[in-house]
Amino acid sequence: MKTNLPPLDSQDRYSRQVRFAPLGEKGQRQLRKSSVLVCGCGALGSAIANTLVRAGVGTVRIVDRDFLELSNLQRQVLYDEADVAAGLPKAIAAAGKLRAINSEVTIEPFVVDVTHKNVEELASDVDAIVDGSDNFEVRFLLNDFSLSTGKPWVYGGVIGAEGQSMTILPGETACLACLIPEPPPPGVAPTCDTAGVLGPAVQLVAALQSAEAMKLLSGNSGEVSRRLTIVDLWSNHLRQVDLAKLRAAGNCRACDQRDFAWLEGRLGSKSAILCGRNAVQLRPASKQTLDLPAIAKSLQDVGEVLVNDYLLRVKTANHTLTLFPDGRAIVAGTDDEATARSLFAQWVGS
Repeated sequence: MKTNLPPLDSQDRYSRQVRFAPLGEKGQRQLRKSSVLVCGCGALGSAIANTLVRAGVGTVRIVDRDFLELSNLQRQVLYDEADVAAGLPKAIAAAGKLRAINSEVTIEPFVVDVTHKNVEELASDVDAIVDGSDNFEVRFLLNDFSLSTGKPWVYGGVIGAEGQSMTILPGETACLACLIPEPPPPGVAPTCDTAGVLGPAVQLVAALQSAEAMKLLSGNSGEVSRRLTIVDLWSNHLRQVDLAKLRAAGNCRACDQRDFAWLEGRLGSKSAILCGRNAVQLRPASKQTLDLPAIAKSLQDVGEVLVNDYLLRVKTANHTLTLFPDGRAIVAGTDDEATARSLFAQWVGS
């Protein structure tokens, strides 16, 4: 990955950061040569991308499958009402804001769903991965990819006022599969819909993840936390859990058995219920490139239609279908996969 880096002046925008001795000018130069994938650009991801771009990371690649809604603005710091009104995907809206924040940083937005088919293309040439996703399927995929390639990644998650973060250094630390052998069954773990989420908790976890990413990208991996950090802002609790025994147990599917079921596509679905959205995402079985303007014409009698370079949206009284050029669709107004697939087939075809 190539970056165009102007000469570093210690008196420039990074001067206060350079004066922090553990980072210093050497660390800052390393940051500006580095690249990172921020996977997801919602609550956590937008805050992480904002921090890393301001810190001067050379290339920040942001990947997000979703578009903006008004409910996002409570906690997703990069966006405003104009972005929602424009009907923009999060990655595109974020890229515009980030380029305005720091023109020295290369911003690479991708409006895609991260799957076992494209994770190598998205992540193979970056120095580290930071989790801003909202589901365990993507996290287990990132974990498998990390362990198979030796690339470090930083996990994070927030529900309600609680959040947690851990950094995975392949071969050194426990991984996500050590901590959580399998994703929780549907309906067992709380979600944004059931428990809500507080903006300050998002900001705190994003700060923890961003600091860990800066350590990795600046050549200070020795300072990375080897513990799981758990915070609860409502009860004012913070604790850290030593995971050394989990790593030493030697029975992890991913670390020890080298079974990368998510990366190989043996686990994973072609649909997902989106957190806090009353919506279902549908993925095509094969790679597609759709002619959105042509489809928009065929849907004029179905409902209110919006189409731009990034998506097509049709609204009816009870449901909204958002279609992307790669064939993905998000059906809002239901959390039932069968209903979503039925509406998709009715409006677009099977």
